[in-house]
Formats: sequence, structure tokens, C-alpha cells
Amino acid sequence: MDPSDPDFKYLGVDRKTLMKEMEAQSFDSKKVAWVDDEKEGFVMADIIESSGDSVTVKLKDGNTKQIKKDDLQQVNPPKFIMCEDMADLTYLNDASVLENLRARYYKQLIYVR
Repeated sequence: MDPSDPDFKYLGVDRKTLMKEMEAQSFDSKKVAWVDDEKEGFVMADIIESSGDSVTVKLKDGNTKQIKKDDLQQVNPPKFIMCEDMADLTYLNDASVLENLRARYYKQLIYVR
């Protein structure tokens, strides 16, 4: 892709700018996970406690929920936010693909490989 192309803004994202934004965020893949949500499809939740086959998570709205470990989906590191080629995602799961497409759509980066 040629960054001087006028249509580049719809195809790509300046990775250096994006990485600067992501550096400010702390990330630990063992402390966050995607959880099923009726309205959004999946929401990111903080893992509070793990015991046996169940996990207690804290949702963004402050509510806690106990779910099976098998129902969690792993979250990709911040460097993969708005990734152009989704085959590069560390965790290629439903929640990660949906979040990547959602983030790219809101930034009008509608095309992926």
C-alpha cells in the first residue's frame, strides 16, 4: 500500500501512531478475557478469581459473573488492535475477529485482508 494514495485512509492505519497509543495501556492476557454478551456479542472482562472449571469475572459495568473457563475467549495484545491481516492475530477466535472488525469500522478502515 502506498501511503500517498488518497484511498489509503480507508485501507491502512499508521502503525507508529497506533503503537504510541497502545504503549500507554497495560496488558496481561491472564487477567482479561472475552465473555459472551447478548447485546454486544462479546465484552471484555477482568478475571478476578479462578477455581476449578469456573472463573469469576468483573464486567465493565461493575457487575461480577461466574462462568465456565471453556466459555472464555482469549484477548489479543494491544499491538493487534485494528490489525489489517487477521491471520496475524495471536488468538483467532470469534470475539477477537468481531472486535477487530468493529474497531476498524468505527475508524472507517473497512477493508481487511
